[in-house]
Amino acid sequence: MRASILSPSRADVAIAAVVTVMTVTPVLVPYRQPWWAVALAVLMSVPVLWRRRAVLPAGAVVGCATTVLAIAVKPLPHSGALVLLLPYGVLVCTYTFAAADLSRARRAGGVAGLAAGVAVSLVVPQENLETYRYLLTAIVAAYALGVSARARRAGREAEREREARVREERAAAVARERTRIARDMHDIVTHSVGLMVIQAETGPLVARDHPEKAEAVFEAIAAAGRDAIGQLRLILGALRGSEGPGGPAPARGPQPGLDALPGLLDNARRAGLDVSADVRGEPRRLPSDVDVAAYRIVQEALTNTIRHAGASTVRVRVRWSGDTLEVEVADDGRGVRELREGHGMIGMRERVTACGGRLAVRPGNPGLTVAATLPIG
Repeated sequence: MRASILSPSRADVAIAAVVTVMTVTPVLVPYRQPWWAVALAVLMSVPVLWRRRAVLPAGAVVGCATTVLAIAVKPLPHSGALVLLLPYGVLVCTYTFAAADLSRARRAGGVAGLAAGVAVSLVVPQENLETYRYLLTAIVAAYALGVSARARRAGREAEREREARVREERAAAVARERTRIARDMHDIVTHSVGLMVIQAETGPLVARDHPEKAEAVFEAIAAAGRDAIGQLRLILGALRGSEGPGGPAPARGPQPGLDALPGLLDNARRAGLDVSADVRGEPRRLPSDVDVAAYRIVQEALTNTIRHAGASTVRVRVRWSGDTLEVEVADDGRGVRELREGHGMIGMRERVTACGGRLAVRPGNPGLTVAATLPIG
């Protein structure tokens, strides 16, 4: 893309050239002033070129030259006095000074210097009231325009920062949603498929030795498959609901909570585990994230028990108290000598941490205990 014809540097050169011509010409043509007056006129205008890089030094040079010229040179009657009465360099520097981002001390010093220079330029030559009004109006207008430009720039910067924060928040929300979906997918697939595999492996044995129980085994496989399909549909539906970065957030379907715990335990019983449940305290409505986390923790713990522990019994405890919910799953399996956290264990820990709770995994002899404490107050 081609650069703008009037870049900031070219604009500065153009402004400095115009100010110089309009300041020096009246000194040379109508008045034919001495060389030092022309030099002062040059100092009143040329430093405008560097006002962006050094606004206070440039303003000081322009202001001092303007004050000296106003005191030393009096315009002749009917010879373009209005041109000399308007200090273009001072006005441009005043605008730039007001628009610049300066510290409070530097701004106060600049305002004091500007006020002092204007006062001396008016009082010492004993200018009339019309000149006072004319010059002060021009300087106040230049300063107000600069303040307005600074306010607009600050507003644009604030808007860019807000847009950047919104983009970051959206990206973080997308990352959290992806993590949540990945955890749910892992929990659903490993639990349901794990149950189906166990039932399918034992199916031939049951069909040969206990034909009357074969139908129950195949029904357990079908139930686990239906449950997995239903939950996967909810997750995939949330993914399909997204319309891109600027679109609406994906719609979440209802996730299973502690009210679905009996069905989860029945599935584990169909897989051959002797599961007991002990619920104490007064159940009440839970925050959705805590409710889902409690269910998924029990689900993942049962999945690990079925797939890896070789256990025969599992004890599930749920304790309701004033401000916490305690969930514990303990089995009598082989246990582990050295605990290594896989994806399932990491997912459980992330869920608990996201809710502000604590997770403890305690190897036993025998067995393994998974205990989570979740805040509900």
